[in-house]
Amino acid sequence: MQSLTHGPVTRRIVVFTIPLLLGNLFQQVYAFTDAAVVGQFLGLSGLAAVGATASIMFLLVGFTWGAGSGLAIPVARAFGAGDHRTVRATAAAGLYASVAMALIITVVGMLSARTALTLMNTPAEVLDDATAYLVVICAGQMAAVAFNYLASTMRALGDSRTPLIFLIASSVLNALLVILFVGVWHQGLAGAAATTIIGHGAAAVGCVIYIKKRMPLLHLTLDDLRAGLGHVKEVLATGLPMGFHVSIIALGAMVLQVAINNLGADAVAATTAAMRLDGLAVAPLASIGVAMVTFVAQNRGAQQWERIRIGVFRMALVVTGLSITLSVIILVFSRQLATVFIGSHNPHVVDMAQTYLLIAAGLYGLLGLKFVYRSALQGMGHAVVATASGVVEMVARTVVGFTLVASLGIVGVALAAPIAWGAALTLVAVRWRMELPRLRLLEAGEEPAISQSVPAAHLGPAVTPVFDDSARESSERHALALG
Repeated sequence: MQSLTHGPVTRRIVVFTIPLLLGNLFQQVYAFTDAAVVGQFLGLSGLAAVGATASIMFLLVGFTWGAGSGLAIPVARAFGAGDHRTVRATAAAGLYASVAMALIITVVGMLSARTALTLMNTPAEVLDDATAYLVVICAGQMAAVAFNYLASTMRALGDSRTPLIFLIASSVLNALLVILFVGVWHQGLAGAAATTIIGHGAAAVGCVIYIKKRMPLLHLTLDDLRAGLGHVKEVLATGLPMGFHVSIIALGAMVLQVAINNLGADAVAATTAAMRLDGLAVAPLASIGVAMVTFVAQNRGAQQWERIRIGVFRMALVVTGLSITLSVIILVFSRQLATVFIGSHNPHVVDMAQTYLLIAAGLYGLLGLKFVYRSALQGMGHAVVATASGVVEMVARTVVGFTLVASLGIVGVALAAPIAWGAALTLVAVRWRMELPRLRLLEAGEEPAISQSVPAAHLGPAVTPVFDDSARESSERHALALG
């Protein structure tokens, strides 16, 4: 465990981000391998079937991913305030919420998979395979949610390296299994989906074992579990908006997917390949966003307002430079990368994938800045703004889906993401700009600190957080967990 509330700001964030980045890259490498194996062994129809499920998986699975990250924000705040008792209580509350969400996603996803794909005009030739893939993925959501929440909770305590180890192991296991299940044992798309579940389950078990042996701060007693019931509302207040944020964006992606489906199976295969490459390229930007949530939440708990302001400014500069670098790499190697998925014997499909990449990659800067400002607002507790930015993205993708795709084809598809990023960035950047004067007043002590989760009369002197590897308990006072 480590605190992000002291030490050089940029170095702390970058060091914390590196394991997140490596983990994200390994996840994307698995997605890359999965799509490449499916494309090579099952052909364009198999690749198109996987692509046809992408927006629905984004809706269902993305909700649990976003919510799981949000559920851990109160844990980070309590840790930043040095209140270990509330760390355990909020971790227990997040556990309750995670189990409930996993059950709901599993049932709803399995029952509605084929209907949803049919309503989205999924090409008939890939409907059966797409349904089988989606049903299996939904059936294994308990494993995926468990790993995501456990990893998010570890990161909330400043440990981004341990989740990386289990994520790497999971990704390697997935990559090996998908080759066996699809390429050797010929289990088709259902087999490819099963490897994802096995990998998530193995990583979740690894996290549990590590917590039991090495993280006593997260050893929950019956008292902690009972106390967690009183914090369920608090964790849902940060978790649900982040989950809805992702799901709302996914709704726009679903509308866009309908438009893509109407272009035919080749277009679906081309965009599937392009989006896999796109996901790999933007992994560093997404990782910085995840790191910023924890950094801001911990420093908010410790009332280190200047560090928050400086950290956000510096990381905005970092993502700008990084976005330019990523754009250049994708623009130069776009065709060769697309060929890995599609093969050289389908040049017209490769052309479509390359067109998508040439347009979207040139505007990664919008996405990077959106990640930084949105994550900073989430860490400060402004979850509603994050949800609103999701609505803006959904509207933008929907408008593009209805207006540009039919007339511009793959060019319209490629324009959808940058237009959505730009619209959402405008909202979160303006809101962050409005937050800066308040942060400066807090730095100068000219404005009362943000209200706490317990009555002010019950609060003693300011907490001096203590962080070390032995996870020593803070003084027996009420929490400074910021609501």
